[in-house]
Amino acid sequence: QVQLVESGGGLVQPGGSLRLSCAASGKRLDFYAIGWFRQAPGKEPEGVSCVSSSDDSTVYADSVKGRFTISRDNAKNTVYLQMNSLKPEDAAVYYCAATGFLGRCRLRSPDDYEYWGQGTQVTVSS
Repeated sequence: QVQLVESGGGLVQPGGSLRLSCAASGKRLDFYAIGWFRQAPGKEPEGVSCVSSSDDSTVYADSVKGRFTISRDNAKNTVYLQMNSLKPEDAAVYYCAATGFLGRCRLRSPDDYEYWGQGTQVTVSS
C-alpha cells in the first residue's frame, strides 16, 4: 500500500505560481499512475492532470493546459504539479491520487484511483 502526502499549497496572487508536491511512502511511486484532482467548495471533484506508470505520458484538463505541468522525481518518490499563471478559478483543495490498475492514466473519475492524500489548499486572490 502507498501513502501519499501533498504539500506546497498556499495563498498566491492571480498570475502567480505554486508547485505542489505529492510525496509517497510505502511503495515506489513509479509503479503507479498518479493523478491530481481538485475540489472547490460546492463543486464536484475535477481531474487536473495525471502521469502514467507505463510510459510517463501525461494528461491535462483543458482548463489547465499550457499553465500546469506534472512531473515525477523517482529518486525522491515524489510527483509535482507546477502551476503557473494561476487564476481565481484554480482555487481549490488539491489532492494527489494513485492507482496500480491503470498503466495509462486518465482523469475520467476519481473512482479510478485507490489511494489518496489528505489534500492541500490553494487560494488565488489579490
